[in-house]
Amino acid sequence: MMNVLITGAKGQLGLEIASLETKFPYFILFFADKSLLNIADFKEVESYISKNKIDVIVNCAAYTNVDKAEDEPEMANEVNHLAVKNLAVTAKKHSLKLIHISTDYVFDGESSIPYSEGDSTNPQNVYGSTKLKGEEALLKINPKNSIIIRTSWVYSEYGHNFVKTMLRLSKEKKSIAVVFDQIGSPTYAKDLAKVILQIIPKINHESVQIYHYVNKGDCSWFQFASAIMKIAQQSCKVLPINTSEFKTKTKRPKFSLMNTEKIQQKFNLEIPNWEDSLNKCILKIKKPPSSQSGN
Repeated sequence: MMNVLITGAKGQLGLEIASLETKFPYFILFFADKSLLNIADFKEVESYISKNKIDVIVNCAAYTNVDKAEDEPEMANEVNHLAVKNLAVTAKKHSLKLIHISTDYVFDGESSIPYSEGDSTNPQNVYGSTKLKGEEALLKINPKNSIIIRTSWVYSEYGHNFVKTMLRLSKEKKSIAVVFDQIGSPTYAKDLAKVILQIIPKINHESVQIYHYVNKGDCSWFQFASAIMKIAQQSCKVLPINTSEFKTKTKRPKFSLMNTEKIQQKFNLEIPNWEDSLNKCILKIKKPPSSQSGN
């Protein structure tokens, strides 16, 4: 049995890991959100780890409000950088495995081919910069058996995300305008959650390793939204617009595709196509709660 701490337990990924708990009986999972454990407080982290005899930390905690981060850079830095540094120091001190979730936003989005793990980083906003600082702190402290998993466009049946926003707006509006010139790979949080739990026993290396995990295939936000409407059988029309027409506070990467060959080969993974996973997620969202299971 391994004691596994899931931070950011109330987020999309944390909740999806919780939904899979019964399928991984060889783990005792400890779920902590910010009200239970302040990971930016080193003494608090140290105490929690010791008290619960934690063997593995899966850090799903993050400040993910991209636009708000521009106004609250210190708060974003505390969660995305300083807290990660705390977890890295603790993992090294107690010889724990550590899995840290990062983002495509560490790149500038100017590439024309999928980003590999070793490609140069160049974040374009506060969120991306603080996530990169977290990565750099982890790499510098370098606790054994630790990995960084970068992902993108995460959605789930839980929490706030693009899929649930589109489904809500489809009932309120006859048409929705969505950008067509930003390309990426939607990632179903349940797929990533399964991979995390599957690979924990297989992690065995001396230095921190970086991996990319996203669902197979690519699309624009416009194509993603169109697929949501089609699968959900909604009549709301999706209209394509340029990024320049969609005003936001924060610059977002135009190209977010990431190469997943490294994680597939290392852990012998089959990654589902984004459309297949989207279909599964929407079916779960539309099911009444009493009929849902952890599958």
